Amino acid sequence: MTFRAALIEQTLERGRILQHEATLKDLPQDFLEDSGGDAPVDIDVHYSGINYKDGLALAGKPGVARTSPLIPGIDLVGEVTSSADPRFSPGDLVVLTGGGIGEAAHGGLAERARVSAKYLVKLPEGLSPKRAAAIGTAGFTAMLAVLALERGGVRPEAGEVVVSGAAGGVGSVAIAVLNQLGYRVTAVTGRVQEQGEYLRHLGAAELLDRKDFAEAGSALQKRRWAGGIDSAGSATLANILSQAEDGGTVASCGLAQGVDLPTTVMPFILRGVTLAGINSVTATPELREQAWARLASDLPVELLDDLTQEITLDGVFEQAEQILAGEVRGRTVVKLQA
Repeated sequence: MTFRAALIEQTLERGRILQHEATLKDLPQDFLEDSGGDAPVDIDVHYSGINYKDGLALAGKPGVARTSPLIPGIDLVGEVTSSADPRFSPGDLVVLTGGGIGEAAHGGLAERARVSAKYLVKLPEGLSPKRAAAIGTAGFTAMLAVLALERGGVRPEAGEVVVSGAAGGVGSVAIAVLNQLGYRVTAVTGRVQEQGEYLRHLGAAELLDRKDFAEAGSALQKRRWAGGIDSAGSATLANILSQAEDGGTVASCGLAQGVDLPTTVMPFILRGVTLAGINSVTATPELREQAWARLASDLPVELLDDLTQEITLDGVFEQAEQILAGEVRGRTVVKLQA
């Protein structure tokens, strides 16, 4: 028997990609034999997602795929068929985001998967496999950021929350969740005209053009934000920090603009601002369960459906190109089973 999968084959030398090929292939079942570590879990994959990181891997950009050959896909949702870990049994519906899949281990863009149970979570009751895949790494990251704001004491009554990269997967889910929880949200996007109606539908009360954040300003600016969720990094994050209210918390979860941070210590020592880093890849099992439970209860499913499009495995290469070109909003799920 065989299973269908996207497969990346590369020649790597000291982190450099010398040769790259990404194709769809029918692979033998024993292709996954060495995956999953000491207590592997076998899964029939129902849905995966396609994220910016997956787009980079499929396009042969450096920094994502760390082994070859590799099945990409940093998300998967499916049904357990066998498990060497006693926490999971055949028939369990499970979701896995990050944890190294699609980077250092075979991922979700395939009809079958064998994974480590370390970061695996049972699907919360009431959340369908398709919706869980639509949430995926992006939505999971967004909820981790919301939880960080809550731990920092940012409540709806504290003031306005700003979300950068608003039309992307993280930003879209963050806006929908924050609005559902009662926050007033300002969305920062480079596509105000094109995405304005969409972002207001998700719950954004105000829209700002990302060009207003593109160049770092003074170390301390007019106080505007009780909290923020930033997926841009660089000058955008620096400006959000400089505009944060006293005691505000800003969650950093991306680097779309750059990895640099052209700021000073002034927001931290004069206004008590907290910069909370979000790492969705190796989040603890306890935090994962908390985040998924909150997503099941706090993310309006009708809005999730509105921001989701579905494709088949045959469409992942074209979709990857569109994601890297900034032409995709919301979330894309990949259906793996007929």
